[in-house]
This record gives sequence, C-alpha cells and structure tokens, in this order.
Amino acid sequence: MRHHIVHQFTYRYSAPVQLGTHILRLRPREEGGQRLHHFQVEVTPAPVGRSELVDLHGNGVLQLWFDDRATESLSVRMEATVGTDRPNPFNFLLDPWATRLPIDYPSSQRRALGPYLAGDRPDPIATQLAWELCDRANYQPLAFLGLLNQHIYRHCTYEVRETGEAHPAGFTWQQRRGSCRDFAVLFMEVCRAIGLGARFVSGYEAGDPEHPHKYLHAWVEVYLPGGGWRGYDPTQGLAVGDGYIPVAAAPEASQTAPFPGVFQGRNVKANLTSSLEITPVPDPPNDSA
Repeated sequence: MRHHIVHQFTYRYSAPVQLGTHILRLRPREEGGQRLHHFQVEVTPAPVGRSELVDLHGNGVLQLWFDDRATESLSVRMEATVGTDRPNPFNFLLDPWATRLPIDYPSSQRRALGPYLAGDRPDPIATQLAWELCDRANYQPLAFLGLLNQHIYRHCTYEVRETGEAHPAGFTWQQRRGSCRDFAVLFMEVCRAIGLGARFVSGYEAGDPEHPHKYLHAWVEVYLPGGGWRGYDPTQGLAVGDGYIPVAAAPEASQTAPFPGVFQGRNVKANLTSSLEITPVPDPPNDSA
C-alpha cells in the first residue's frame, strides 16, 4: 500500500521575530515494513542553511537555521510518498522465555532497553492499572496489550489538542479524556510499569480517505522479544498495520516534537494553522510496498 502525504503548517507571530535554529521531524522512517519513495520539504522564509541528520533515536531530522531578518510567519510544506507492507501486525513468534509477564530480559537486552523501561518512580495510577489488566490477561503479554489497548479506547474520550505537552499518565486516566499523545503516554507508562519496554511514536494514520480533517497522530511501540517493536494505537483501539506511517520514535513524547525551535521577540505570541492530506496511490506493477 502506498500513501501520498501533504502536510502544511504555518506559525504566525503577533509581532516580527528573528528565527533561530529549528529541527524538523517529519521524514517518514525507513524500516521493516515501510519504504520512503519521495520526500520534499519547502520552508518559508527560506533558511540560509539546512542539514540532514539522524538523531539519537534513529529518526531522520532536518536541521534549519536562518539569517537575522525579521519575519511575521514561518511556513512548512512537506510532501512524501510512502509504501507500507504490514498487512498482519501479529505476524511474529515471541521468544519462548518472553511468553509470561513480567518478562525477565537478559542483561544485554535490559541495558539496551533502559530508556524505554520504568524509572525509579513509576506512575502509581499506571502501575495499579497495569497489574489489574495483567491479572485479567493471565500474565500473557499479547493478551495484556490487547486488553490495555481496548481499555483506553473504550473508557476514554478523545479530544483534539494540536499544541502543548502530553499530559501525565495518571492525570489522563483520572480525567478519562485526552488527545492521542495523552493516550499514547498512558499506554506507554502502563506497559513500563509491568516491565515491558515501550516508546512513543509520532506519525500519520491514513484513516478514512473521505474524512476531511486529519492531524499528526501518536501511538506506542512495545518491544516484544521475538517480535521486535510492535505498534498499538489506543486512540483507535487497533494494532498498528498498513494504515500507519511512523515518522519519529523516542522514549519520551517531547523527543518526537515535529518542529521545535526558537525565535527572538518581545511579548510575542505564535498562532498555528495546519492542513494534512493523506491519499492512497496505486502500487507500481510488481511492487507491493
């Protein structure tokens, strides 16, 4: 399956500003089950320099820097064509030693997964929810993940919030409402509380081609020995398949922000407007991705 993506957004400032360095995280990842066929970015005002980088977490990012001329807006237009080949998100076999929770990782894997596991002070609300669902799932990892995905989907109300940090897991569960990034953080922290490595993912979800309103989406990938990183979307209650296009993955939501940067100006407010189009395109002959 191929997807054509056009993502445009503009920051308008209440007074002229000078732009500092910005990082653009909108390049779809190239990984198992996903190939990037076309990628183009246009930025206005044009930066005086740009550098394509790979960040600490393996994400392709674009570093931009500008001259000292003042501007009242900053616009980005990203266009990409991406092929996905994930028709069955459960096409894997767990390692025999990883079929019961909590998973006892070998020391080498535990060291590598360190940033994706719970810290010294796991969220107590997430921890309570983790053990309740773990008991209901009879300590089976895949059953636990399916229950957690459906539990958040069925018991929480989705709301659009285009800007702002993701809420803490405990707050989201107490409120029973939030944005996709709030649900992703909640899912991630519950997984970590039971000893599963999990990371936050930002990207695109194709959804219904006829639906007029689309937004940058967020979900979670869980590391399953034998299966690698596997995606779950608690906003939709789905395991991640062909309709998802990951852009950035990291231990924390803030590390996947699409366009962090700085500007100089006094008492300036920024207003964001955006549009996103995702349309299916035919695969070329003899090319399933």
